[in-house]
Amino acid sequence: MQTTLAALTTFAFATSITPGPNNLMLMMSGASFGLRRTLPHWLGVSVGFGAMIFALGAGLSGLLDAAPRARLALKIVGAAYMIWLAWRIANAGRSAGRAAAARPMTFVEAGAFQWANPKAWAMALTTVGVYAGAGTLREVALAACVAGLVNFPCVGVWAAAGRPLRVFAEEDKRRTLIHRGLALLVLLSLAPLVWGGA
Repeated sequence: MQTTLAALTTFAFATSITPGPNNLMLMMSGASFGLRRTLPHWLGVSVGFGAMIFALGAGLSGLLDAAPRARLALKIVGAAYMIWLAWRIANAGRSAGRAAAARPMTFVEAGAFQWANPKAWAMALTTVGVYAGAGTLREVALAACVAGLVNFPCVGVWAAAGRPLRVFAEEDKRRTLIHRGLALLVLLSLAPLVWGGA
């Protein structure tokens, strides 16, 4: 059991610290709103990710395997949501009026976003398939907790990385460039979803 937990911790760290939609959006939120206002988004990512692992391990994964159309529908909805999100990110820095009306993602929105995130799907399915042992609810809950706890400081690094960007992005042209670059990275992160990943 200790070996499995060590392996899960390593896997959760490696996959949580590397770039993906959550990390890019947290970095943009940290740059736009600061770390304190980004905290609900940050918490929502980790709690939502842990909840996703638990739901998949508790049986949702089997239901999706039995209903390929439902899995395809989730992919289409997730891809459409991420395209819309990339558009919002690209246009977030255009005017002072629009920036004033903008707000960080809420805890619930960030938790729900995990279901549209191809990287979260890949991580969650691997966690359930490889690290949840025999698949008892206790083992699934333990895997979900470990993955969520490891995820929290990792994605927090990206939220904190937004602070230096905030200073750099004070000029309108730079802010627009950063937002468009982050939007493009979010679109590129769709590749695993489009080409067969989650």
